[in-house]
Amino acid sequence: MNASIAGEHFGFSRPAPIGGFPEAWRDIDRAVWRWVIAHGGDAATAQAAGWASHAEGQGHSALPLSSLDEAGNLLVTDAQHEALSRSPMVANVMASVMASVAAGGDDARPFVLDGDHIYLLRNHRAEVAVADALRARRAAARAPRAPIDDDALRSLFNGSWSQAEERQRAAVRQAPGHRLMVLTGGPGTGKTTTVLRMLLGLSREHQAVTGRLPQLRIAAPTGKAAQRLAESLREGAERLQGGAQPLGQAWTAHMDAVLAADAATVHRLLGSRGRHGGHAFHAGETLPADIVVVDEASMLDLGLLRALLAALREDAVLVLVGDADQLTSVGTGSVMMDVVQALEAGGAGDIVRLSHCFRADGALVPINEAVRTGDAAAFDAALGAAEVHAVPDSAALHRRLAAWTRRLQAAMAAAGIATPVASDDAAGLTARLGVLRGQQLLCALREGPFGATQAAEWISSRLRAWDALASWSDGAWYPGRCVMVTRNDHAARLFNGDVGVCVLVENGDGPPFLQVAFERAPDPSTAHGEGGGVRLFDPNTLPPHEDAFALTVHKSQGSEYRHVAVLLPPDPRSPLLVRQMLYTGLSRARTSLELWAMMDVAAKALTTPLSRYGRLAERMA
Repeated sequence: MNASIAGEHFGFSRPAPIGGFPEAWRDIDRAVWRWVIAHGGDAATAQAAGWASHAEGQGHSALPLSSLDEAGNLLVTDAQHEALSRSPMVANVMASVMASVAAGGDDARPFVLDGDHIYLLRNHRAEVAVADALRARRAAARAPRAPIDDDALRSLFNGSWSQAEERQRAAVRQAPGHRLMVLTGGPGTGKTTTVLRMLLGLSREHQAVTGRLPQLRIAAPTGKAAQRLAESLREGAERLQGGAQPLGQAWTAHMDAVLAADAATVHRLLGSRGRHGGHAFHAGETLPADIVVVDEASMLDLGLLRALLAALREDAVLVLVGDADQLTSVGTGSVMMDVVQALEAGGAGDIVRLSHCFRADGALVPINEAVRTGDAAAFDAALGAAEVHAVPDSAALHRRLAAWTRRLQAAMAAAGIATPVASDDAAGLTARLGVLRGQQLLCALREGPFGATQAAEWISSRLRAWDALASWSDGAWYPGRCVMVTRNDHAARLFNGDVGVCVLVENGDGPPFLQVAFERAPDPSTAHGEGGGVRLFDPNTLPPHEDAFALTVHKSQGSEYRHVAVLLPPDPRSPLLVRQMLYTGLSRARTSLELWAMMDVAAKALTTPLSRYGRLAERMA
C-alpha cells in the first residue's frame, strides 16, 4: 500500500545539506538528521531517520518506505532499501536482530527496519511490547468460576430483558474470565452503565477465585474523563439500587467495591515522576490493583498504554472503554482503533461493540452513523436534521458568530447571569452552569481565522459590548465568561478540561463579587465519593485556563452538549479534515446541531479516514 504523511512528499533520494532540509521538517527532525551524520551515518539513513521523526510528530509510530514522491514514484528503490538494511545504525528485523532490539541490549540501534517500515527504536519497542502484552492477556482467558447466567443478568438489568439491551447483556456475560475486555460504542449507547454491570460481574468472579473482594481502579487519559466515569458509575448505582426491581443483597458488597474505586488520570495511577521521567509502578513494582478500567481509551497513546500494561499484574483484569471511531490521541499511535480492529477480527469474545442509541431524541443518530461509516449518500440524506451554513470566508464566519453570540446572550439572560446569586443558592448556580451544557462551538482548527482561539476571542469581545455586562466591560472577568482549565490542580480538584463560568455572587455581607463556578468533583475521601453541586473559586486562584466559548474538536472529546455548532475551515486541503474529526465533533450534540462548512470541505472530511502508520493491529493478530 502506498502512503503519504499529511500530504507531504519525502524526497528521500535527495539528501538535504545543512540549510536545505525539506520544508515540512521541524527543528527536531533536522536535529535527528544532524545527529545521524555526526555519528557516522550515511546520507540515506539520515534522510530516513529525519522522516521517521517527522512521522512520529504527526502521530505515526512508523514511517512506511512505500510512500510516493510527488511524481508518483516509489520513495525508496530496492537498492536504497538494501542500503538501509546494511546500515550500522539500523536494526534489521528481517536479519534476526529483533530479539536484541526488543530486549534493549547494549547493541540496540537507534532505528529499526521492520519489513516496509522504519521506526525510531522507542516506538518499535513500544509497539512490540504492547502487542505482546495484549496477546498474552487474550491467551490467559479461561472459563469463569462464577459465570453470569440469565438470572444474574435479569438482576443486573433491574428485571429488564429488552432486545435493545442485547449487546449490553453480552458484554456483561462475556467479561468474567478475561484478562482483557474492550467495550466500544458511540454516544448514547450506554457504555458507562454497561461498565458498571461488567464490574459487578468481574468483582463476583474475583471473589469466587480468590475469596476476597477486588481492588478496583478507575482511570482515563484526562482527570475530567476519570471523574466523569466515577460520577456516572455512582449515578448508575443509584438507578440499579432504586429501580422497580432493585439489585439484590447478593450484589451489595460488590457494588461497594466498585464505588470505593479511586479515579485518576492514567499518569497519576501509574505514579508519573513528571519531568524526571518514568513511573512509580512498572514491571518491577506492579500496580496494586485487581481490576483497572480506562475510559476514553481512544485518547491513549502507544507509550502510555505500554507503561500501563507493564505495570499491571499478570492476573489483573484490564477493561478498555471508548469510542474507537473518535479522534485518536495527540501522541503516537492509534491504539484503541488498532486494538478494536485486531479483537473484532479475532472473535475471542473479548470485545463488544454497542450500537443501539438509548436517547429519547434520536434525530441525530443517522448523521453520526453516516459519518462513522463514511457513507456520503446517507450523510447527505441525514443532514436535514441539522442546520447547515456555508462559511466561505471570514465575513460569513462573523455573521454566524454574531448569530451564535445572540443565542448565547439569550441563554445567559434566561439564567440570570448578570443578577447576583447567593453563594448557597445551589439551584441558581446550577442554572448558570447550565449555560455551558446548553451550546458549544467546536472548531477543527485551534489557530487562524477559523480556529477556536480567534472564535472565542470574537465571542468574548461581543459579550463585553453587551449592555447587560456594561459594568464589567473593562475587566478580564465578567459574569458569563466561560473558561477551561488547562492544567491539573489536584489540591483544588480542578482538572485539565474542566469548564467553569464566572458568576456574580452575594453572601449578605458587602457588595456582590465575581466567582467562577465549577461542577463539584466527587470527593473520593468520603463514602461512595459524595459531593456534587457547585464549587466557587476566586478568579485569581484558578490554575492555568483559557476562554472556552469555542473549543477544538479534540478538546471536546468525552463531553456532550444540547446544541453544537461544528466549524470547518473553507480550505479542503487542511490535513485536519478527516472522518474521525468530523464524527467526534458532530456526535457531541445531544439534541440539535449546526454545521458551519462548505459542502466540499465536509465531503473531504467524510471521505478521508484518519490513518496512522504502524503495525500494532498486525502484530496482535
